[in-house]
Amino acid sequence: MTALPETRMAAEAEPELRLPVLEIQNVSKRFTTKRADTLALDNINLSVRDGEFVCLLGPSGCGKSTLLNMIAGFDAPDGGKVIANNKVVKGPGPDRVVVFQEAALFPWMNVRANVEFGLKLAGMGSAERKERARNYLRLVGLERFEKSYVHELSGGMKQRVQLARSLAVEPRMLLMDEPFAALDAQTRDVLQEELQTIWQRTGKTIIFVTHNVREAVLLADRIIVMSPSPGRIKREIEVTLEHPRSPDSHAIVDLAADIREELRNPDHIADVPGKRWSI
Repeated sequence: MTALPETRMAAEAEPELRLPVLEIQNVSKRFTTKRADTLALDNINLSVRDGEFVCLLGPSGCGKSTLLNMIAGFDAPDGGKVIANNKVVKGPGPDRVVVFQEAALFPWMNVRANVEFGLKLAGMGSAERKERARNYLRLVGLERFEKSYVHELSGGMKQRVQLARSLAVEPRMLLMDEPFAALDAQTRDVLQEELQTIWQRTGKTIIFVTHNVREAVLLADRIIVMSPSPGRIKREIEVTLEHPRSPDSHAIVDLAADIREELRNPDHIADVPGKRWSI
């Protein structure tokens, strides 16, 4: 029987004791066309520990999604290297699964068949696929909709199906590229809360791209603030507030406001509970 993890042993260990599952070493990326030569990322260095929730935060054009694509293996760096699970990334792999802003579900398949798709490609038997798909649909709250089709689902439900499909293959890392950006505010709040619960239950390493400061503070153990033109890591912020977090809590609101002020004024580093700066 396929069971869902009930604890997050790796993530609950002391941070300094967790092993890194991702190392980004001196990575740069350049895009060259007939009209322009653009340095998109410049000398990016980053280590992510097992079970950590890391947000890449920054404005459009700072290279957040470009960096995520290189971690996923969709693109290659022009300089430096990306190491995932002690292996240099040379292409996509089952240990790293991407959750996109658009759910990209197959409309001719029902919900459960969509969740089973990757498992079927991997050669898993029908009964085991069905059981695992149902387990993860239960985790995202869609067990009653396993026979529904894509056109019958709301935007939030589609994102839950995509998340269940990603979790079903049991990757080491979830790479999430602004997955809630296209949703209405109420649905986004619900899914942010549910993602915290899923992360706590599964212990997955999550790398989450966002331009929303409050979303980053709400979700992350650590926020990587990026600056544009070219994309560089400006600052790392460790968020020490306990999970689960509420978007309306004073601690979240105050911390998000303080980070926004620091982004506008780099000399402003106020002493707000729940934040630890590292350069």
